Amino acid sequence: QVQLVESGGGLVQPGGSLRLSCAASGSILSISSMAWFRQAPGKQRELVASITSSTNYADSVKGRFTISRDNAKNTVYLQMNSLKPEDTAVYYCNAGGATSSSPPKWFDSWGQGTQVTVSS
Repeated sequence: QVQLVESGGGLVQPGGSLRLSCAASGSILSISSMAWFRQAPGKQRELVASITSSTNYADSVKGRFTISRDNAKNTVYLQMNSLKPEDTAVYYCNAGGATSSSPPKWFDSWGQGTQVTVSS
């Protein structure tokens, strides 16, 4: 009932920047948290950044990545600067909140993922 659509991935050289977007749509009453995860080949999915009333970052991206949110658009962004080859991964958006059904239900939804490749 709640769909997440990511965009903004691609190929970038080391030191470059990308901005990911994730828009939530569907039967949404409210969104409590939004987050970005990533999964590199052969590795487990890991949390990159999350945002509620505050933000939280993985140590590996602190100072380089910034997560932000537009509540009016139900959209979360991830600004990625000073990208490194080790940032190469599929990036997934996640959102949790309440649906607009009666009664409301908790949802925990994932996007389909967007590829980020950092290479010269």
